[in-house]
Amino acid sequence: MNKLKTIVFFMATVLPLLCACGGGGTKAAVSGGDTVRLKYAKRLAIVKYDGYTVVTLQDPWNKGKTLHTYILVGDSLPGNLAQHVEGLADPPSTEIVHTPLRRAVVTTSMHCALLDKLGKSNAVRGVCDLQYINLPWVKERHMKGLIVDCGNGITPTLEKIIECNADAVLISPFQNNGGYGRLGEWGNPIIEMADYMETSALGRAEWMKFYGMLFGAEREADSLFANVELRYNGLKAIARKSVTRQSILIDKVNGPVWYVPGGKSTIGQIIADANAGYIFSADDNSGSRPLTFETVLTKGKDADVWMYRHDNGRPATYSSLLSENAGYAQFKAFKEQNVYGCRTSGNSTFYEDTPFSPDLLLRDFIIITHPDIKQLGEPKYFEKLK
Repeated sequence: MNKLKTIVFFMATVLPLLCACGGGGTKAAVSGGDTVRLKYAKRLAIVKYDGYTVVTLQDPWNKGKTLHTYILVGDSLPGNLAQHVEGLADPPSTEIVHTPLRRAVVTTSMHCALLDKLGKSNAVRGVCDLQYINLPWVKERHMKGLIVDCGNGITPTLEKIIECNADAVLISPFQNNGGYGRLGEWGNPIIEMADYMETSALGRAEWMKFYGMLFGAEREADSLFANVELRYNGLKAIARKSVTRQSILIDKVNGPVWYVPGGKSTIGQIIADANAGYIFSADDNSGSRPLTFETVLTKGKDADVWMYRHDNGRPATYSSLLSENAGYAQFKAFKEQNVYGCRTSGNSTFYEDTPFSPDLLLRDFIIITHPDIKQLGEPKYFEKLK
């Protein structure tokens, strides 16, 4: 059912049961449902009813408001749907999604990787920013004409999406993005993947339960998350036993600014769970913050360890860092040669792996910041500069 039909459905059958909510947000007030217990995710709510499931996404940028509400149903609408849904303030921000999705445009490589782990890679019929995806199966299927390159991930090309005959588009929302351009004319569901705005690594990973429901892989998602949670918490316990606690500087200058993860971001939380110190831990941002080089130098010049991601074609070196910015030599971690680089281009699957398997990233942080912990071996993604 496209968006126009969805709105007509609500106007004809549901609006008589509705009442407005305060604050301009969207609220699905329903009774008799079973709430799915989420242990870590704070911006996601899932309630199951007889024949359908209501999934509510909290707006990360407007406290107390709803970003989107999805009603997941099978191929036909259950007769009890109109009877049980009430309190909806903004019907256009609520969409009916017929599940399981069989043909989807997935705009990020990390969500493509997740669907592969859930055994649903065949549902990926379109992607965006193909040149940045380091998943061999995606590129192979694109070469065979089974996956369409739909252009830019922020504003996908509508004609390419139509070519995919997709049931839905999965896209990452951004603050004040002004909508999705012509994609709003398409009519089929737009699934906003706001998992990256969670404030904990396991909270973000737990969104895989929602994605599993969309693609008919709920049981697989529950099992995958349980294993990730077990490994992650086991690593946290190991880190707490360390006798050392080093401070960390993250990433480097990109153009005129240095983007640093906020203290409430998933990276900030992973550093805390690694029993390490983060120089911006007091920052309450859950996303990244653009700062000047001077600001980061003032705050982080005495950090014990420097870890950064790069897409250079060759392994990073101290000399290559200096060629980018001579000011890097002022950092303690540089002087003491305690800098680690993570190559994200080529065959690296760093960005595909770590959002929904944060235990892998936590392991690297623990190994690097706790040299007294020997049993974990060598880092998987970060390599010490030479």
